[in-house]
Amino acid sequence: MPDPVTPFRTSCFPVGARALAPHANLVTAVLAGRSGPLRLRRDGLCVEGDLLLVRPGVVHGVALAGQGADVLYLNGLAFPFDAPLAVALEGALAHVARAALGGNASAVAELRDRLATPREDGLPHDIAVVVRAIDGEPMWRMSQGELASRLGMERTQALRYFTRSTGQGFREFKLWSALQHATVAMAGGALVRTAAMDAGFADTAHLSRVFRHVFGLTPSEGIAGLALAPLPTGHGVLSSRTFM
Repeated sequence: MPDPVTPFRTSCFPVGARALAPHANLVTAVLAGRSGPLRLRRDGLCVEGDLLLVRPGVVHGVALAGQGADVLYLNGLAFPFDAPLAVALEGALAHVARAALGGNASAVAELRDRLATPREDGLPHDIAVVVRAIDGEPMWRMSQGELASRLGMERTQALRYFTRSTGQGFREFKLWSALQHATVAMAGGALVRTAAMDAGFADTAHLSRVFRHVFGLTPSEGIAGLALAPLPTGHGVLSSRTFM
């Protein structure tokens, strides 16, 4: 049975840095410059534009204009293009993306629909239950054995089913969920070590390594972005006066 309401959260954060070190997003993301075009680079490949849809899992650096950027993370959405790094969004798609970045819940839903890789039966209900369980308890890192038990499948089969259904590997999904929780906690004033423990990371150093690998920033560099104006919040959008 397909899930009638998506369990995936859409996260939107401002970035105050002038550049992001080489990193690899864990999820498909929309990157929007606040005061000019962005430039993504990877092994001699360069993609430039005011509004870019970035492929997950590809290490790249980013040069930002003076006032930073906003990033919309589309958890559970497979990258829909053949481009090796990113594509510039234009026309109606760009218009919807900017409305989504502004916190418009209807625009978020429309953007997801426009970018979604067609699934004949929608997101399976059993996968939606797993997604909610992982997202609801970040300290508890569901094991592959537990996933297989919940789905009533052999371990390898369960892992493939999860990836096919969500567009994201099981390990990567768990890590992304934990990072979202830690980021929001730090944005709310929690110490890095407290956010790390509450999100299931071994210690502050562990969270810092993962944070830089995924976002191209250290937690302290991200916290510096708190001076940016808050983004509006819409239903279904995790948004705050925070950082990547």
